[in-house]
Amino acid sequence: MRRATNRPARPIGYHALRSQSHTRRIATRTWFAVLLIALCPLPSAAGPLDALSEGDAAGGLRQALTQGAAAAVEKLGRADGFLGNPKVRIPLPEGLRQAEGLMRALGMGKQAGELTLAMNRAAEDGVARAKPILVAAVKKMTVDDARRILTGADDGATQYFRRTTSAQLTEQFLPIVTRATEKVGLAAKYNELAGRAAKFGLLEEKDAKIERYVTGKALDGLFLIIAEEERAIRTNPLGAAGNLAKKVFGLLR
Repeated sequence: MRRATNRPARPIGYHALRSQSHTRRIATRTWFAVLLIALCPLPSAAGPLDALSEGDAAGGLRQALTQGAAAAVEKLGRADGFLGNPKVRIPLPEGLRQAEGLMRALGMGKQAGELTLAMNRAAEDGVARAKPILVAAVKKMTVDDARRILTGADDGATQYFRRTTSAQLTEQFLPIVTRATEKVGLAAKYNELAGRAAKFGLLEEKDAKIERYVTGKALDGLFLIIAEEERAIRTNPLGAAGNLAKKVFGLLR
C-alpha cells in the first residue's frame, strides 16, 4: 500500500518543463566544455621540431632551400627554360597581345615573334645569374626565419625568398632584359604607346615599360618553380639533399 504524502499536486506541463530545464543544463555544460577545449593551448605545429637543436633545424632548412633554389635556376636558366614551359612562358604584354592578330595580318608577325623570343631569352639569361643572390639569402636566414618557415605555410620558404631577394633580383634582371629587348624594334614602339596609355590609366604602370613587364614575369616564374621545389621537398623529404634536410622535413610529415 502506497504511503500517502502531503506533496502538492504537480501542475500541468511540469514534466515537460523539467525536461527542457535538464536539456538546457546539458547544453550549458557542453558549451562550457567546448569553451575550455578552445581556450586550452593546443600542441604547437613545431612540436616535432623540439627534438632538434635550433642549429640543426636551421641547418637542415638551409640545405633544402639551397637545393630548391638551385633546381629552380637549373630548370629556368637555360635555353627554352621559359619559352618551352607553358607555366612560365612570357607572352606579349596585354596591349600587344590584343593587337597581335592585326599585326600578323599587316605583316608584322615576325616582329611579334622576335619580341616574344627576346623576352623569354632575357628571362632565361637573368634567372641563370640568380643563384648567388638566392644562396646569399639562405646564408643570411636567422633561426627565427627558419622556425617561421618550418612551422608556417607550405610555401613559407618561397615567401621568404620573394621577400628577401625580389629587390636585388629586379636590379640584376633589368639591365639584362633591357639589352635583349632593345634589339627588337617593336619594344621601343611598345614603350612609346604603353607610356601614353599608362598616363590615362589604361595600363598599369608596371607594364608601361616592356623591360619591367618582362622582369616582373621572370620573377613570378622563378618563384613559381621554387614553390614547386619546396612542395616536392615537403612531400618527399627523402628526396632532399643532405641528411639534416631529410631529418628536419621528415619530422614535419
